[in-house]
Amino acid sequence: MEYVRDASHAGSWYSGNQRELTRQLSDWLENAGERVGTARALISPHAGYSYCGETAAYAFKQIVPSTVERIFILGPSHVVAMNGCAITTCGKYRTPLGDLTVDRRINDELRATRHFDIMDRPNEEAEHSIEMQLPFIAKVMGSKRFTIIPILVGSLPGQRAVTYGNIFAHYMEDPKNLFVISSDFCHWGNRFHFTPHEHNGVPIYEQITRMDRDGMNAIETLNPAVFNDYLKKTQNTICGRNPILIMLQAAEHFRLSNNHTHEFQFLNYTQSNKVRSSSDSSVSYASGALFVHPI
Repeated sequence: MEYVRDASHAGSWYSGNQRELTRQLSDWLENAGERVGTARALISPHAGYSYCGETAAYAFKQIVPSTVERIFILGPSHVVAMNGCAITTCGKYRTPLGDLTVDRRINDELRATRHFDIMDRPNEEAEHSIEMQLPFIAKVMGSKRFTIIPILVGSLPGQRAVTYGNIFAHYMEDPKNLFVISSDFCHWGNRFHFTPHEHNGVPIYEQITRMDRDGMNAIETLNPAVFNDYLKKTQNTICGRNPILIMLQAAEHFRLSNNHTHEFQFLNYTQSNKVRSSSDSSVSYASGALFVHPI
């Protein structure tokens, strides 16, 4: 019997009403301006849409549906502590805009590498990082036939980011494949146990912006070591740091083995709240895309 993962956050984190959700997504995508290029990978936030939907749209605007047949969605695990990556046993993921079909063949290929565990179903239902990408994917892709490969990402001790990067580089080389990397940026406040700031007259929200921008600049170098060094230096609470590292490792491996240039460009950045005192809190959201250019 085929198991379908429910849209467990519909009706709370985003609208569960098909018509209302379609209108919201259409408005955000329309307001995101003209497409910059054809994305091979995206970074998109995963908070409630009232906070980050507008920002996420800038990344999803870079998808050209006619070129895409498979979408890999890498999201960090918030619900359970785990090492490495895990794949689903579900046949479909439900959204208010229709069910998305899981690519069983790719799942089997990943499983055969012996580097992927299986998601625990209750934790899979509770996790939001992958689900929050799905309505945007369903909306942008429309009636185009495609499959998804949901990947839950835990900690990456040792050389595991390199290992996964090498595995996914094979798929990133194929222009019919798209990678969606799910990540919010700085989580600032006592409730996140992260409150670095200087008493120098610069508003805290501007200090957060500078720290996030430095991280975005590190990602735009497409050098995994530069981003790793940034994370060690700042300890910035970027929850999707490990999915981002896997994307950077895959892009690096891809770059070294192919005759092309590539660039990552951030397109939009927002914060849930402008922090002005140490008792405030906020979460930052950034969206961007990886573009590949044959030489």
